[in-house]
This record gives sequence, structure tokens and C-alpha cells, in this order.
Amino acid sequence: MGGIVLSVHPLFFLFGIYYGLTGKFFLFVTITVCAVMHELGHSFCASKAGYRLNKIMLMPFGAVVDGDTDGIKPIDEIKIALAGPLINLAVGVFFVAVWWTFPQTYAYTDIAVSTCLSLALINLIPAYPLDGGRILYALLKIRLKSRTAEKICKGVGLAFSLCLLALFVLGCVFRSVNLSLLFFALFTSFGVFGKRNAGRYVKMFSDYSTEKLKRGMVCKRQAVDHSVTLKKVVSLMDEDCINEIVVYKDGVPVDALGQEKLVEVIKNNSLYDEIGKILNY
Repeated sequence: MGGIVLSVHPLFFLFGIYYGLTGKFFLFVTITVCAVMHELGHSFCASKAGYRLNKIMLMPFGAVVDGDTDGIKPIDEIKIALAGPLINLAVGVFFVAVWWTFPQTYAYTDIAVSTCLSLALINLIPAYPLDGGRILYALLKIRLKSRTAEKICKGVGLAFSLCLLALFVLGCVFRSVNLSLLFFALFTSFGVFGKRNAGRYVKMFSDYSTEKLKRGMVCKRQAVDHSVTLKKVVSLMDEDCINEIVVYKDGVPVDALGQEKLVEVIKNNSLYDEIGKILNY
């Protein structure tokens, strides 16, 4: 699946400084851990769909992933987008369930629960680069052209960002300064004015290097029917092994794809094509 590059946006540092100065640094650390768990959920689901995260950029209230989603079907994009919030929800529900058996753990896990549930719900808001924005974009692409869907998503994101900014200003005038609203407004505006090809996934293929070969690698041989999709083949591949896929048709082996051939096939074809059609039999 390849390595994932982790980077930190300057806004995230400002977010941490703010929480540190207000005596909430532990909450900031908790948010960071929950955000990383969130992105690992995306990574796991993406690998099952034949894609991988290329880069994670930590930002307030979440993270942005980098890559290229050319050719990905909306249903797969929706599944990958939902994976992050579902991981947060699962962790939150798990700790709540633990409270019933070990109520004394509440004092140590209540912040983690509230943070996980908050991240899950916030990320479902239909404003890019939040996961809800990705889901909205994928749903719109089913009926509309990509450019039209993108314009609608940017409009929704801009409206949401302006509402947050208005709430921040009203809070400063009538109540107290809430910098979290300002950070959130800046975060969503990043999705409106940033490049649309940022925050995506990259097609996954297994590869090997001289360093890995020097350590020794396992050869993994698997069999599939000619009717399975290339996406299914990719999901069977192991990045830590030399892969070989034997293709069967009517119960008879008709081809064996070694590592080099697999990489070539994955690079040059759609993940949704049947392996038999790609190989012309």
C-alpha cells in the first residue's frame, strides 16, 4: 500500500497554541489522536477499494488527504468518506459501553468519547474538505457533470464558512470571543478556495524495492476467476510480498500475472474492469 506522508498545516499549529494557552492542551492531544484514527479509517477502506492515501495533512477539526481519484466510482468515494466518521463513532460507542461495566473509567475516557463523537458529526457536515462535502460531491456526480457538482459544493462550503464567520463576529460583539468558530470557518474556507484535486486518493499498486529484497520477501501466489474486477485483484495484493495472481476461466488456469505485469496492468487500466477483459480472454 506504500508509505503515507504525514504533514501539518500551519493552521493546526495555531490551533494547538490556542489550546495550550487556554490550558486545554490535553484536549488538543486527544483531538489529534482521534483525527489520526479517523484518517486510518479512510486508509483501511481506501485500500479495500483499490486506492491508498498518499498524504495526510492534519488540520483543525480533521485532516485532508492528497492524491488523485480519476476514475473512482461515487459509491466507492462515499464508502471511503464514511469510513473515518464511522471509526470515530465506533470508538465512542465502545467507551460508552465500557462505562456500563467499568464506570470508574468514565473520568479517563469522557473527553475521548466527546471528541470522537464530535469529530464524527462535524465531518458529516456537507462542506468540503469535510467528509460530508466529499459525500455531497460524490452524490452530485451521479446526476451532474463534475464541474457542476464542484461549483455546488463550493457554494455550499462558502455559505457554511460565512455563517461560521458571522457567528464568530456576533459572539465577539454580544458574548465572548470563540476562536474555535474562527478556526472552523478558516478550515472550511480552505476547501472552497483550495484546489479540488487536493484531498483525494491515489490508485494503489504493490511494488518492491532493492532494500526489501535484501531483507528477503515472501512470494504470495493467489488464484482468481477471470470475471473478478481489477479492484478485487488489488485488494488481494500484499505490499510486503512479491505477488503473483493466477487467473482461472471455467476452472482452468489461463494466465499467471507476476509482480511486474500486475503493476503494469493496474497502472494502465480502470479498477472496475474485469481482469479477463483486460487480458483479452
